Amino acid sequence: MTTGKVTLLSAGPGDLDLLTIKAAKALALADIVLLDDLANPEIASLAPRARVIRVGKRGGCKSTPQAFIEGLMQRYALKGLHVVRVKGGDALLFGRAGEELAALRRAHIPVDIVNGISSGFAAAASLGVSLTHREHCQGVTFVTAHKQDHGEPNWAALAATGTTLAIYMGMTRIESLCASLMSALPASTPAAVVQWAGTPDERRWLGTLDRLAIDATEAGLGSPAVILVGNAIGEAVQWIEQTAPDVQRAA
Repeated sequence: MTTGKVTLLSAGPGDLDLLTIKAAKALALADIVLLDDLANPEIASLAPRARVIRVGKRGGCKSTPQAFIEGLMQRYALKGLHVVRVKGGDALLFGRAGEELAALRRAHIPVDIVNGISSGFAAAASLGVSLTHREHCQGVTFVTAHKQDHGEPNWAALAATGTTLAIYMGMTRIESLCASLMSALPASTPAAVVQWAGTPDERRWLGTLDRLAIDATEAGLGSPAVILVGNAIGEAVQWIEQTAPDVQRAA
């Protein structure tokens, strides 16, 4: 029997209009869709001939074991089927794609990758701000607040890079990460939180680093959210005031 293949497909931040044409074509040809919990479930409508299997993975929630997901991909691909593994955001950013690629390659299963829009970019677009700005920074750092050993990154070292920080999965540790960042950054450093970026349920907060943990918690903001910190984020203030005056901001 001919071996099938696996496509690691990026579902973007939730708005189906932001899917690439390549993603839509892959879904249309899929036999099996393994659907991530953070992806818009309506994406299944673009895979009319596929069997859809939900394989949710959420921090702090009951999740499908990674080994089980990898086993499903291999099982169906080895039957000659086209498996589309749908991941929220971009598949190559904090989506454990590296582990899945390694498992598929060990099994000699062909794999394609379809890129998409990560929630960090969706959050920046929502705020009308560039993550890089030559007057404020020389780059952007995408970082997760959770290391494999359940520890935290060296926030002070990251702050010292002078880049915009796009922090994923940081809401459960927002107090400790803010305290660490303020050991290296001024309290007045611009900061923002965008929850459910790029979806109809999106919520935003914009202010300064010293108010970030307090105000975001009081506003009830939680996961999934992206935290943005850096001087470039200050460019959002005037735009937000003009276009969305009701956005939650620090006092």
